[in-house]
Amino acid sequence: MTKWTANCSILYTGLPLLERPAAAAADGFTAVEFWWPWPVAVPDDRDVDAFVRSIEDAGVRLTGLNFFAGDMPGGDRGVVSWPGRSRELLDNIPVVAAIGERLGCRAFNALYGNRVDGASAEEQDELAVEMLSACVAGVAGTVLLEPVSGAPRYPLLTAADAVAVLDRVPGAGLLADLYHLAVNGDDVPAAIERYGSRVAHVQIADAPGRGAPGSGELPLRQWLDDLEAAGYDGYVGLEYLATGPDPFAWLPREQRPSA
Repeated sequence: MTKWTANCSILYTGLPLLERPAAAAADGFTAVEFWWPWPVAVPDDRDVDAFVRSIEDAGVRLTGLNFFAGDMPGGDRGVVSWPGRSRELLDNIPVVAAIGERLGCRAFNALYGNRVDGASAEEQDELAVEMLSACVAGVAGTVLLEPVSGAPRYPLLTAADAVAVLDRVPGAGLLADLYHLAVNGDDVPAAIERYGSRVAHVQIADAPGRGAPGSGELPLRQWLDDLEAAGYDGYVGLEYLATGPDPFAWLPREQRPSA
C-alpha cells in the first residue's frame, strides 16, 4: 500500500500552522511533511520547540522538511545557488538537522534557487554544488533536489536537469514532484524509466490546477505504479491545493495511514 504523507504547508492553510499536524491526524494520516515553517533561517528556540511539540502531540511522523528557501510567498525558490545568502543556509543547516534528529525525519528538501542578477549561471551552479554538499554533510538523512514549475528564473525544470546537479553531489537524491515535471513538459514515464533508481522522494498533484488526484488529467496512479516497479518504496507527499468540502474524498480513510 502507498505510504501517503500530507504536506501541511499547502494543505490545511485555513488553520494556524501548529494546528495542522493534529488536523492531518484527525483525517486519518499518520505522516506529514512541511516546507520551512518560518520566514527566517534561524527561528527562536521556543518556536522550534512549539513546532516539534505540535507534531509529537498529534502522534504523526515528520517525513520531510525543507531547508530555508528565502521568501517563498515573494517568489524566492531557495538560496542554495544564491551568492550572498550562503551564510543563511549554513546557519540553517544545524537547525534543520536538530529538528530531524528530534522527530526522526530523514528527508530534507534543498530548493536550488532562482537565477539572480549580477551572477553568472556558472557561478551559481558551482556555489550550488558547494552548498548542497554542505547540506549533505550537515544532516543525518537524504538531501533532496527537485525541479520546480511556475518560477520563471528557476533553472531546474526536468528530471535530467536535477540529475545533472546530483551527479556532482554524492549522497543527495531526486525529489520527483510529478506535477512539476508534467507542467514543465518533461516526459514523466521516460524520466521514471531512466532515473527511477535516483528518486528519493515523490510528491503529487494533478494538472491543470494543482488540485487533488482525479481533479485533472494526469495519470498519477500509473506513474506511481511505474515508480514502484522501478524500486521506489518511500513516501508519496500530497502537495496539492485543497478545494471543495473534502480535499481527501479521492482517498479512502483506511488507505491514509502510512504504516
